Amino acid sequence: MATGQSSHLTHTHIDTGTTTLHVAEQGSGPLVVLLHGFPESWYSWRHQFTALAEAGYRVVAPDQRGYGSSHSPQNIEDYTLPHLVGDLIGLIKALGQQQALVVGHDWGAPVAWAAALMRPDMVRAVAGLSVPPSPPAFMPPPSLTRRLYGEDFYQVRFQEPGVVDAELAADPAATVRRLLVGASGDNPALTQPRPWVVPEGAPVLESMPEPGSLPQWLDNEDIETFAADYAHHGPRAFTGPLNWYRNIERNQHLMSPFAGATIDVPALYMVGDQDMVTALHGVSQLRESLHLIAPKLHAQHTLPGCGHWTQQERPHQVNEALLDFLAHVQD
Repeated sequence: MATGQSSHLTHTHIDTGTTTLHVAEQGSGPLVVLLHGFPESWYSWRHQFTALAEAGYRVVAPDQRGYGSSHSPQNIEDYTLPHLVGDLIGLIKALGQQQALVVGHDWGAPVAWAAALMRPDMVRAVAGLSVPPSPPAFMPPPSLTRRLYGEDFYQVRFQEPGVVDAELAADPAATVRRLLVGASGDNPALTQPRPWVVPEGAPVLESMPEPGSLPQWLDNEDIETFAADYAHHGPRAFTGPLNWYRNIERNQHLMSPFAGATIDVPALYMVGDQDMVTALHGVSQLRESLHLIAPKLHAQHTLPGCGHWTQQERPHQVNEALLDFLAHVQD
């Protein structure tokens, strides 16, 4: 079993050898790295730090490349999946460790899955929230999603630099508030999960209107904390994060040597039954075959009533599942 003592949350900047990342850290013991998604930051794991640290783990959550006060390169090509995996591997080494247990949510999940695929010597175990593993590149490219969902599928809309960047950066607090509530299980307008397709010709955020109230798991202080993280980059507040999407097609080519490979470390998958990801083409079939993609799959959990923001919407269930998984790995 893990050993160690909980401590207060600390913040620092770490040179990974590939970039400089802001990281939040708590606890001591075996290293657990938590990777956030879009439009989030290290703060999306606020409910996991103490639970994991008190169980005897050293918990580290970075602002990934382009987010918060971490380095945000100018070039789109600097946000490929190999770059992001390189940041994670460099972070583990910079923390003085040879291995880590890696947990990712949303975009953090493909980074975690890819790291386990590419560097199983350094990723001792992997957990993915929301996005299931689909090697080699872990996300379908725009050339496919365009055909499946049309030009107004959000990932297709994100491809063109400039317009969406400016729209999201105009009011970061409103952007975060609308996206977090809109894709949650608490959005009363969503009676069942569906792909995020923007109305033709409309601004992206029009499909995620201002909520009348905030759900129990999200308050104004949370929104302001996320917004402050994005404010570090001014008018480019969302450009770094959007550049992740602008490399999805490129990732198909860069990751092609891993076609047919499996994830051979212990694995865990969790998703809400109201998560829009569950409505994407092929995901239900993919989930049925997870034991083939990840032969050491410990479990997969479906959280009733939960939308896309797994660890924020259902922190207690997520913590319980993670602690069970980590203890299984440690035994």
